[in-house]
Amino acid sequence: MLLQKATAAVSTPSSGLQGTAEQRESVQYSNPTMSAPVPTPLPTGFMLEGYRIERQISCGGFSIVYLAHDANEMPVAVKEYLPQTLARRGSDGSRVEPLEDHEAEFNRGLACFFEEARALNILQHEHVVRVLNFFRANDTAYMVMELERGRTLRDHVRVHRGRPGETAFRSLFSGLLDGLGAVHQQGLLHLDIKPANIWLRCDMAPVLLDFGAARFAVDIGPPAPRAMYTPGYAAPEQYHGDYTLGPWTDIYAVGACMYATLAKSAPQAADARLIDDQLAPARQRFSDHYPPRLLVAIDECLRLDPARRPPSAEALKSALANAASSGWSAWVRTLRNRLQS
Repeated sequence: MLLQKATAAVSTPSSGLQGTAEQRESVQYSNPTMSAPVPTPLPTGFMLEGYRIERQISCGGFSIVYLAHDANEMPVAVKEYLPQTLARRGSDGSRVEPLEDHEAEFNRGLACFFEEARALNILQHEHVVRVLNFFRANDTAYMVMELERGRTLRDHVRVHRGRPGETAFRSLFSGLLDGLGAVHQQGLLHLDIKPANIWLRCDMAPVLLDFGAARFAVDIGPPAPRAMYTPGYAAPEQYHGDYTLGPWTDIYAVGACMYATLAKSAPQAADARLIDDQLAPARQRFSDHYPPRLLVAIDECLRLDPARRPPSAEALKSALANAASSGWSAWVRTLRNRLQS
């Protein structure tokens, strides 16, 4: 499993609103390690296989992302595999050196990083961050990605007053599920879907970002040691080995993102729900604003039992398409909301 935390996107004004891709949500680890010094980034002007490094965009636990320019002066994002707890920058300022006793773990992550880059490079889907190139250099690996401009769903929800319209809501998550379905068909699981990893272009088209926690579906099974997860969005099977990971794990996260988009906050964390489930069902909490079938679809995604969730991204997309409210019921809800306001 490859573990890292970074994005390949740059925030720009959208409809007069701005956000920042460098803000962080809390990330927890199933086996926390001691904090490590932040690795030294490559210097401005450094030439890397024909790409000129301009500056660091973000730095996470397992990678650094840079703004760079290619030979045609087109801006790109370059992600460097450099896990803080496993490696350091060499004395020459470019090479990456595994720490003592961590070489095997570093190399496993390096192999996963490279193979995931290869899979995403083949994927080329409009709703998945586009990998333009990938290569090995400086004793590590790099992923060159299309530079996306816009803002995260997390930032959009924070600045957007009120709840999203039903049509816009279904369109956003239908596009996201298109991309996720293509990822699953490629044999990958994302395993860290959350509003901070969903990019919204200026036309509000979603793009699935940051495959740092991804693992291949052929390797599905209990979560590996040091598995990364984000409270509120991680499925219960990501906290322990009682369940098998699979596409249903990503479906839980999509349901949590839908819930958070309406609630403007993450749902109760799954590990806490397993002890004392206090999560109010969407079909109760948001019944005055959205059709029942749409809210039921969200609740189905958030089932603690993986077997009771929608089995695939395609199935969930179909459920959202069939959840459109009738003109009469939508009119009644709108009138009721106006009278209550």
